[in-house]
Parts: sequence; C-alpha cells; structure tokens
Amino acid sequence: MERLILMRHGKAERHAQTGGDFERALAESGRADAAVMGRVLSGLGLTPDLMLVSSARRTRETAEQVAAGLAKARVEHMRELYHADPEEIVQALEDESGGAATVMVVGHNPGMHELALGLALRGGASPIQTNKLRGRFPTSTVVVFGLKGGLGGGQPPVLEHLLYANENGGAGGE
Repeated sequence: MERLILMRHGKAERHAQTGGDFERALAESGRADAAVMGRVLSGLGLTPDLMLVSSARRTRETAEQVAAGLAKARVEHMRELYHADPEEIVQALEDESGGAATVMVVGHNPGMHELALGLALRGGASPIQTNKLRGRFPTSTVVVFGLKGGLGGGQPPVLEHLLYANENGGAGGE
C-alpha cells in the first residue's frame, strides 16, 4: 500500500426509523458533502483501488456518494469497522489491502480521528497540521497519507492532505 485515505462518514440523521444506530441514514447535507469530497479526491487524482467500508448504513451511503465521483474501486463492506478503534482499522487494512496501491477506509469516530492523528504524529506532520487535525474531525473529513513500505514498515507516513467539506464547498458537519 502506497497511499491511505481515511474518511469519516457524512452527517447522518439523528435517529433511524428502526431506532438503531447501525441503520442511521445520511442526512441530505451528508450526502452532498460526501459527493463533494469524492469530487475533491478526483480533482487531486486520488482514486482508491480498494474501499474498506464499515457496514453501517451511513458509511455505505457515504462510500456510494464518494465513489460516484471516482473511477471504479473494489468495495468491501466490513462489520468489524463499525466503531472500530485504530488498532482494529489497521488490522483490517493489513488483512484486506492485498496488493492495492491506494486504499480508502470509510468509518466512524473516534477511531478514524485517533488513527489519523496517530499517523500524523508518527510521520512528523507540521505543528500547524497536527493542531488543526487535533482540534477537529467533523463528518466527511478526509485525510490522505503517503506510505513508503506500508503502514508498519519503512518510512513514517506523510500527511499529504487534510480535507474538510466546509473548506471545499460543502456544508461540513459536527
């Protein structure tokens, strides 16, 4: 894996009709922000070969909106990414990424935020970048890392992009 894209799902409705958290759908603003972020990634030439997506409804819907603006990627829905901690996300990447050069994970906070911040700190991102990342990780946030030798080896990860929906034409979420 040469590049890792982490994305928090778009803004979701407060309650699912079924009452369960797992089935909460995206709010209209969440759909729009996810589509914006797909276009931003495409404009940067960042197209994943593989998308690992939590099987919760809001993450599946986020991935669909993002993918509409990108070339076709293989998508795997993974129950184990639902509210996964950073170690579980890394394990899923190690288990599933295979020979994919660019892998995108669409998941949930706090795991996505903690993983992004941990990688940025490990990679020696600038104080401005780490402070910005430490301060907030709203819905539809995308963080892109360049990797030399994968997640665990070689050189430290390089924070290439920290992208917020509200800084790219979207509404942004909480």
